[in-house]
Amino acid sequence: MEKDKNVLEIPYGTRDFLPSEAADKRAIETKLAELFAEWGYEEVVTPTIEYLDNLTLGSNSNLQDHLFKLFDKDNRTLALRHEMTTPIARLVSSRLKDYPLPMKLSYISSVFRQEQTQMGRQCEFHQAGVELMGSTSAFADAEILSLAIQGLLRSGLKDFQICLGQVEFLNGIMEQYQLPAEAKDKLKAAMEQRNLVELETLVDQLGLSDNAKAVLKKLPLLNGGEAMLKSAYDLALNEQSRRALDNLSEIYRLLKSYGIEQYVRFDLGIIRDFSYYTGMVFEAYTPGLGFPLCGGGRYDHLLSDFGNACPATGFGMGIERILLALERQGLEKPKRARDIYLSYVPGKENQAVERASLLRQEGKTVELALTPQDKAEAAKMQQAKGYGELVYLP
Repeated sequence: MEKDKNVLEIPYGTRDFLPSEAADKRAIETKLAELFAEWGYEEVVTPTIEYLDNLTLGSNSNLQDHLFKLFDKDNRTLALRHEMTTPIARLVSSRLKDYPLPMKLSYISSVFRQEQTQMGRQCEFHQAGVELMGSTSAFADAEILSLAIQGLLRSGLKDFQICLGQVEFLNGIMEQYQLPAEAKDKLKAAMEQRNLVELETLVDQLGLSDNAKAVLKKLPLLNGGEAMLKSAYDLALNEQSRRALDNLSEIYRLLKSYGIEQYVRFDLGIIRDFSYYTGMVFEAYTPGLGFPLCGGGRYDHLLSDFGNACPATGFGMGIERILLALERQGLEKPKRARDIYLSYVPGKENQAVERASLLRQEGKTVELALTPQDKAEAAKMQQAKGYGELVYLP
């Protein structure tokens, strides 16, 4: 009995998509794939399994605990990809290293992380995103942000906010107070977790002036509009932090050209959960969800780890999280058309096949009944399967 039960189970942190759920997921992915192509981003597909050394190149040691690992026949350690930026950096640095720059790539893939599951995030989850390689300009960052916003809009969301930060601002603030590396890491970890109590405790333990401690405690609270960004210059005492604020000002100026600045607010306390970010970073939030729908930023040194120095910027958005947000907000999900259910009486099989073929050539989605039905049975099946129209051949 126990054996039979195990046959029906699936691994922890995975899920089945039933037909309607799979249709919703595919409709979102199709919308995003079309959008990325419209903006000139070419799709790439990388292996689900990579060598562990490649996936952890330049990453912090904590990453290892979240990877699903296995061994090949030569006893080399492999792992399931935990995100898509690193595999694409590996691809660009090898097979696409002579491709003309700037390079614009997109993906729609499943990724895997061994962690406590939560609403909108399993151990296996699905992402869509883009990577823009070969430009250090604020214009490139503005395009990435604009494309992320358009992706959320194209998915059907209306009420969301992009929180935009700059890791060099935080690095500069910590540098101006000459904090040791260990203290920086602990402060960043507390900020990443939004643990203000832990942050204050750590700051109080530092041998700094009261003014310096006040500045560090204020970092997670620096969010708002252009006025807040201007006031942040008073805290930035070195060139590193000031350049970071200048960069955000320039990105925001360009976002106004796209007419989407209303979706963006600054959050100078943002620290993404990967160590490779070097410049602007962002996360997208929507009411009713306590975790980001989308996130990304600039990572100018990651490709150097693969022997191919090249600046880059990009984002990834969670498909399941978008679907969950649409459901919680009562918004209509993008749908794949279910146009016609076609049924017939006995003896009309050939005509039914011909009619279904003609309708499909016209671009209609048609399900053809496999056996003759009376009209009442056909109408019942049409309603049960959610088709918009019944075509019945008497």
